[in-house]
Amino acid sequence: MMWVLLALGLLALLLVFERLLFLHRGQIRATTFLDGIKNSLAKRRLVEALTLCEETPGPVAAVVKAALLHVDANAEAMRFHVQEAAIVELPALERRLGSIATIAQVAPLVGLLGTVLGMATTFLAFERDYMSASALATGMWQALLCTAGSLILAIPAHVAHHFLSGRVRSIVRDIEWSGNEMMRYLQNDYRGLKPVGSEAVEAANRKAPSQEVPQ
Repeated sequence: MMWVLLALGLLALLLVFERLLFLHRGQIRATTFLDGIKNSLAKRRLVEALTLCEETPGPVAAVVKAALLHVDANAEAMRFHVQEAAIVELPALERRLGSIATIAQVAPLVGLLGTVLGMATTFLAFERDYMSASALATGMWQALLCTAGSLILAIPAHVAHHFLSGRVRSIVRDIEWSGNEMMRYLQNDYRGLKPVGSEAVEAANRKAPSQEVPQ
Protein backbone atom coordinates (compact mmCIF):
# COMPACT_ATOMS: atom_id res chain seq x y z
CA MET A 1 0.00 0.00 0.00
CA MET A 2 2.93 2.37 0.50
CA TRP A 3 3.77 2.01 -3.20
CA VAL A 4 0.17 2.90 -4.01
CA LEU A 5 0.39 5.98 -1.78
CA LEU A 6 3.66 6.96 -3.44
CA ALA A 7 2.07 6.72 -6.88
CA LEU A 8 -0.93 8.78 -5.71
CA GLY A 9 1.41 11.38 -4.24
CA LEU A 10 3.37 11.78 -7.47
CA LEU A 11 0.14 12.03 -9.46
CA ALA A 12 -1.27 14.66 -7.10
CA LEU A 13 1.96 16.66 -7.30
CA LEU A 14 1.86 16.70 -11.10
CA LEU A 15 -1.81 17.71 -11.17
CA VAL A 16 -1.32 20.52 -8.67
CA PHE A 17 1.67 22.00 -10.52
CA GLU A 18 -0.15 21.76 -13.86
CA ARG A 19 -3.20 23.56 -12.44
CA LEU A 20 -1.06 26.23 -10.79
CA LEU A 21 0.69 27.03 -14.07
CA PHE A 22 -2.57 26.99 -16.06
CA LEU A 23 -4.47 29.23 -13.64
CA HIS A 24 -1.53 31.60 -13.27
CA ARG A 25 -1.41 31.98 -17.04
CA GLY A 26 -5.16 32.48 -17.28
CA GLN A 27 -5.51 35.07 -14.52
CA ILE A 28 -4.87 38.63 -15.67
CA ARG A 29 -5.64 42.07 -14.33
CA ALA A 30 -9.12 42.44 -15.70
CA THR A 31 -9.41 46.15 -14.90
CA THR A 32 -6.17 47.05 -16.69
CA PHE A 33 -7.05 44.82 -19.63
CA LEU A 34 -10.50 46.41 -20.06
CA ASP A 35 -9.01 49.90 -19.82
CA GLY A 36 -6.76 49.07 -22.77
CA ILE A 37 -9.70 47.70 -24.76
CA LYS A 38 -11.77 50.80 -24.04
CA ASN A 39 -8.93 53.09 -25.09
CA SER A 40 -8.75 51.32 -28.45
CA LEU A 41 -12.51 51.44 -28.89
CA ALA A 42 -12.62 55.14 -27.98
CA LYS A 43 -10.44 55.69 -31.06
CA ARG A 44 -12.77 53.47 -33.11
CA ARG A 45 -9.99 50.88 -33.51
CA LEU A 46 -12.00 47.69 -33.28
CA VAL A 47 -9.39 45.56 -35.03
CA GLU A 48 -6.75 46.74 -32.56
CA ALA A 49 -9.00 45.73 -29.67
CA LEU A 50 -9.57 42.29 -31.20
CA THR A 51 -5.82 41.86 -31.71
CA LEU A 52 -5.26 42.69 -28.05
CA CYS A 53 -7.75 40.00 -27.09
CA GLU A 54 -5.99 37.49 -29.34
CA GLU A 55 -2.61 38.24 -27.77
CA THR A 56 -3.90 38.04 -24.18
CA PRO A 57 -4.25 34.53 -22.75
CA GLY A 58 -7.04 33.46 -20.47
CA PRO A 59 -10.84 33.24 -20.38
CA VAL A 60 -11.37 36.95 -19.68
CA ALA A 61 -9.92 37.88 -23.05
CA ALA A 62 -12.01 35.19 -24.76
CA VAL A 63 -15.23 36.55 -23.26
CA VAL A 64 -14.38 40.15 -24.18
CA LYS A 65 -13.52 39.03 -27.71
CA ALA A 66 -16.94 37.38 -28.04
CA ALA A 67 -18.57 40.70 -27.16
CA LEU A 68 -16.39 42.61 -29.64
CA LEU A 69 -17.19 40.19 -32.47
CA HIS A 70 -20.88 40.96 -32.03
CA VAL A 71 -20.57 44.67 -31.39
CA ASP A 72 -23.44 45.47 -33.77
CA ALA A 73 -25.83 42.89 -32.27
CA ASN A 74 -28.64 43.78 -29.92
CA ALA A 75 -28.34 43.34 -26.16
CA GLU A 76 -29.90 39.87 -26.04
CA ALA A 77 -27.80 38.47 -28.87
CA MET A 78 -24.60 39.92 -27.44
CA ARG A 79 -25.39 38.50 -24.00
CA PHE A 80 -26.02 35.08 -25.54
CA HIS A 81 -22.64 35.01 -27.28
CA VAL A 82 -20.81 36.26 -24.18
CA GLN A 83 -22.43 33.59 -22.01
CA GLU A 84 -21.65 30.96 -24.63
CA ALA A 85 -17.96 31.93 -24.58
CA ALA A 86 -17.94 31.81 -20.77
CA ILE A 87 -19.52 28.35 -20.75
CA VAL A 88 -16.81 27.11 -23.12
CA GLU A 89 -14.04 28.44 -20.84
CA LEU A 90 -15.37 27.20 -17.48
CA PRO A 91 -14.68 23.45 -17.98
CA ALA A 92 -11.03 24.21 -18.75
CA LEU A 93 -10.72 26.08 -15.45
CA GLU A 94 -12.24 23.27 -13.38
CA ARG A 95 -10.43 20.45 -15.18
CA ARG A 96 -8.49 18.01 -12.94
CA LEU A 97 -9.69 19.62 -9.71
CA GLY A 98 -11.95 16.63 -9.19
CA SER A 99 -8.97 14.29 -9.53
CA ILE A 100 -7.07 16.17 -6.81
CA ALA A 101 -10.11 16.02 -4.53
CA THR A 102 -10.46 12.29 -5.19
CA ILE A 103 -6.83 11.64 -4.26
CA ALA A 104 -7.27 13.62 -1.05
CA GLN A 105 -10.32 11.54 -0.12
CA VAL A 106 -8.99 8.13 -1.17
CA ALA A 107 -5.51 8.42 0.37
CA PRO A 108 -6.69 7.93 4.01
CA LEU A 109 -8.69 4.88 2.97
CA VAL A 110 -5.66 3.39 1.24
CA GLY A 111 -3.55 4.07 4.32
CA LEU A 112 -6.15 2.47 6.57
CA LEU A 113 -6.28 -0.57 4.32
CA GLY A 114 -2.50 -0.87 4.45
CA THR A 115 -2.55 -0.63 8.24
CA VAL A 116 -5.24 -3.29 8.59
CA LEU A 117 -3.45 -5.65 6.20
CA GLY A 118 -0.14 -5.10 7.98
CA MET A 119 -1.63 -5.78 11.40
CA ALA A 120 -3.46 -8.84 10.10
CA THR A 121 -0.22 -10.22 8.67
CA THR A 122 1.59 -9.53 11.95
CA PHE A 123 -1.02 -11.26 14.11
CA LEU A 124 -1.17 -14.19 11.69
CA ALA A 125 2.56 -14.68 12.00
CA PHE A 126 2.26 -14.32 15.77
CA GLU A 127 -0.42 -17.03 15.82
CA ARG A 128 1.51 -19.53 13.71
CA ASP A 129 4.82 -19.11 15.45
CA TYR A 130 5.69 -17.55 18.71
CA MET A 131 7.02 -14.03 18.33
CA SER A 132 8.59 -11.79 20.89
CA ALA A 133 6.89 -8.64 22.06
CA SER A 134 9.48 -6.51 20.30
CA ALA A 135 8.84 -8.27 16.97
CA LEU A 136 5.09 -7.77 17.40
CA ALA A 137 5.59 -4.07 18.19
CA THR A 138 7.83 -3.71 15.14
CA GLY A 139 5.17 -5.23 12.88
CA MET A 140 2.45 -2.96 14.26
CA TRP A 141 4.72 0.09 13.95
CA GLN A 142 5.40 -0.72 10.30
CA ALA A 143 1.69 -1.20 9.68
CA LEU A 144 0.85 2.17 11.20
CA LEU A 145 3.29 3.84 8.81
CA CYS A 146 0.65 3.42 6.08
CA THR A 147 -1.82 5.54 8.03
CA ALA A 148 0.80 8.20 8.68
CA GLY A 149 1.83 8.25 5.01
CA SER A 150 -1.76 8.56 3.86
CA LEU A 151 -2.39 11.54 6.14
CA ILE A 152 0.83 13.19 4.99
CA LEU A 153 -0.54 12.91 1.45
CA ALA A 154 -4.20 13.74 2.12
CA ILE A 155 -3.72 16.93 4.14
CA PRO A 156 -1.65 18.85 1.50
CA ALA A 157 -3.94 17.52 -1.23
CA HIS A 158 -6.99 18.96 0.57
CA VAL A 159 -5.23 22.29 1.06
CA ALA A 160 -4.17 22.40 -2.61
CA HIS A 161 -7.70 21.61 -3.77
CA HIS A 162 -9.21 24.42 -1.70
CA PHE A 163 -6.52 26.85 -2.87
CA LEU A 164 -7.03 25.99 -6.54
CA SER A 165 -10.81 26.18 -6.14
CA GLY A 166 -10.41 29.68 -4.74
CA ARG A 167 -8.29 30.68 -7.74
CA VAL A 168 -10.97 29.33 -10.08
CA ARG A 169 -13.70 31.28 -8.27
CA SER A 170 -11.61 34.44 -8.56
CA ILE A 171 -11.21 33.96 -12.32
CA VAL A 172 -14.93 33.25 -12.69
CA ARG A 173 -15.73 36.53 -10.94
CA ASP A 174 -13.36 38.34 -13.32
CA ILE A 175 -15.11 36.69 -16.27
CA GLU A 176 -18.55 37.76 -15.07
CA TRP A 177 -17.47 41.31 -14.32
CA SER A 178 -15.54 41.73 -17.58
CA GLY A 179 -18.38 40.36 -19.69
CA ASN A 180 -20.98 42.60 -18.08
CA GLU A 181 -18.73 45.67 -18.17
CA MET A 182 -17.85 45.12 -21.82
CA MET A 183 -21.49 44.68 -22.83
CA ARG A 184 -22.47 47.81 -20.92
CA TYR A 185 -19.72 49.81 -22.61
CA LEU A 186 -20.54 48.57 -26.10
CA GLN A 187 -24.28 49.05 -25.72
CA ASN A 188 -24.13 52.52 -24.15
CA ASP A 189 -20.81 54.32 -24.57
CA TYR A 190 -19.30 52.85 -27.74
CA ARG A 191 -22.39 53.26 -29.90
CA GLY A 192 -22.68 56.89 -28.82
CA LEU A 193 -19.14 57.75 -29.86
CA LYS A 194 -18.64 59.82 -32.99
CA PRO A 195 -16.20 58.62 -35.64
CA VAL A 196 -12.64 59.86 -35.31
CA GLY A 197 -12.22 63.25 -36.95
CA SER A 198 -15.93 64.10 -36.96
CA GLU A 199 -15.37 66.94 -34.48
CA ALA A 200 -12.76 68.49 -36.78
CA VAL A 201 -15.08 68.21 -39.76
CA GLU A 202 -17.93 69.87 -37.87
CA ALA A 203 -15.64 72.67 -36.68
CA ALA A 204 -14.41 73.28 -40.24
CA ASN A 205 -17.98 73.43 -41.51
CA ARG A 206 -18.90 75.99 -38.90
CA LYS A 207 -15.92 78.18 -39.77
CA ALA A 208 -16.42 77.96 -43.55
CA PRO A 209 -18.05 81.13 -45.01
CA SER A 210 -21.52 80.60 -46.29
CA GLN A 211 -21.84 81.17 -50.03
CA GLU A 212 -24.77 83.29 -51.14
CA VAL A 213 -26.67 82.20 -54.16
CA PRO A 214 -26.28 84.88 -56.86
CA GLN A 215 -29.49 86.49 -58.00
